[in-house]
Amino acid sequence: MSQYRIAVVVGSLRKDSINRQLANAVVRLAPPEFEFRQLQIGDLPLYNQDDDADQAAPVKRLKAEIAAADGVLFVTPEYNRSLPGVLKNAIDNASRPYGHSAWAGKPAGVLGASVGAIGSALAQQHLRNILAYLDMPTLGQPEAFIQVKEGTFDADGNLGEGVRKFLQGWMDRYVDWVKFHAAGR
Repeated sequence: MSQYRIAVVVGSLRKDSINRQLANAVVRLAPPEFEFRQLQIGDLPLYNQDDDADQAAPVKRLKAEIAAADGVLFVTPEYNRSLPGVLKNAIDNASRPYGHSAWAGKPAGVLGASVGAIGSALAQQHLRNILAYLDMPTLGQPEAFIQVKEGTFDADGNLGEGVRKFLQGWMDRYVDWVKFHAAGR
């Protein structure tokens, strides 16, 4: 039975997203006491402060899923040198109304992949700025800017050997990060 529940937020809606592939592959590197669940963000309404008093059912669902989690793993692509709008919308919806953020205090990890050489570095930096404001302690090192190329994933969606070793080290640090913050509650 899992002892730690991690909410996974993939910043892409595309079914065959390389970031969804990365999320699916990296969670296999975690120890058995960690359970990962990808959260749905594509059905959220655009954030509108007028709705704060009576949030839509998908927003309430998202907030409840985050509240039930011991940590959050963000896996994001980079769109136009920043994070995707759908991810920002999910963050905004779950952080409102002011003073009732579902994100506060949840230890976070940030990953991202791209076919480009900088592997979502700018999107991750923008996301980290937002997470700092939301009071989410975010793993700083190692950073993981994954450039997807031949051999990153095998035919079954597993990580290739070179990137697997690096991401195993990242996952080991994230596991320790979540455990550290869970112990402090």
